[in-house]
Amino acid sequence: MEKNRVLMQGNEACVEGALVAGMRFFAGYPITPSTEIAELAALRLPMVQGSFIQMEDEIASIAAIIGGSVAGVKSLTATSGPGFSLMQENLGYAAMTETPCVIVNVQRGGPSTGLPTSPSQGDVMQAKWGTHGDHPIIVISPSSVLETYHLIIRCFNLSEKYRIPVVFLMDESVGHMREGIELPNKDEIEILNRKLPDENNHGWLPYAASGDEMTPEIPPFGMGRKYHITGLVHDERGYPTSNTDKARTLITRLIDKIENNREDIITYEENVPEDARVAIVCFGGTGRSVKRAISKAKDENLEMGLFRLITIWPFPEDEIRELSQKVDHIIVAELNNGQIVNEVKRMANCNCKVHHLGKVDGTILMPDEIVNKAKEVLEHDA
Repeated sequence: MEKNRVLMQGNEACVEGALVAGMRFFAGYPITPSTEIAELAALRLPMVQGSFIQMEDEIASIAAIIGGSVAGVKSLTATSGPGFSLMQENLGYAAMTETPCVIVNVQRGGPSTGLPTSPSQGDVMQAKWGTHGDHPIIVISPSSVLETYHLIIRCFNLSEKYRIPVVFLMDESVGHMREGIELPNKDEIEILNRKLPDENNHGWLPYAASGDEMTPEIPPFGMGRKYHITGLVHDERGYPTSNTDKARTLITRLIDKIENNREDIITYEENVPEDARVAIVCFGGTGRSVKRAISKAKDENLEMGLFRLITIWPFPEDEIRELSQKVDHIIVAELNNGQIVNEVKRMANCNCKVHHLGKVDGTILMPDEIVNKAKEVLEHDA
């Protein structure tokens, strides 16, 4: 069978993968370095009977995709740091109402308008805690163009399966990278859609959930079922309540439907040789520099290991804890002033020494900088 080989940009792969996943509605506002996603969505969606709307701002953008999803259409928006900040209130609304949607954040330097065309990984904690209150979230980060294509599909699958907003946390270097890739045949790709209630279930309640996934079965508006959607704490009927038992039951279920399915949600890349004393923890585009650094270090008879987060939230706690028992040192390489490093320290819990290697100047971490950091921490042991 002839292979489908193409030269593709990361932002372009994001759109093409989303279309394969079934995305048929995009609402967004152009912002560097994610603008190509909006531009291509505007071009491609009409070709597949989809709809594109340029909104007046990012608050309206996420509101629109929530509405699109409630109507039963897989929906996407894309932005960068400043726009992501504006989306936070509605991100919490989507989590509370269990409305599936995917939000792409192609990170850039910050704070404020910062460095619009430079790479950064400074939105990691915002992706988890940007909206207020205890809430569920899934955050996924790609490191290549091909992975962007596959992982945006995974974002939609997880969003539909668990009825949750999923953040696709890219960084500028991946969004604007161009690579020759081989696209899979569409019949080889698994596509998941949200579960709908049995038409014969006359006792159906919109926010009742059972089974391992703990996810309700809510049909799109207009399919014959009437129900109420609110951002307030609600009972199984969807109506607001101040009952403390019902409030605790709802919030606990929202969190547990993610925590209890960690094995299904969390993915990562790990390669730690038995004789490696140092492991590098990374995510996104930084993983590419780390892999090159590991190759260069090996040429100098220095073995280093790799642990690349693909799912950032929920955080792979058990896996990092196990990693900390294999090596003497963990270096967390990230394009920020120290965000994931604190999670790694919490999990390592003195099993090994944890160090940070970061940048906030709009440039990427170079392989030599990573190798030199590894040599530095080992020299301190000598």
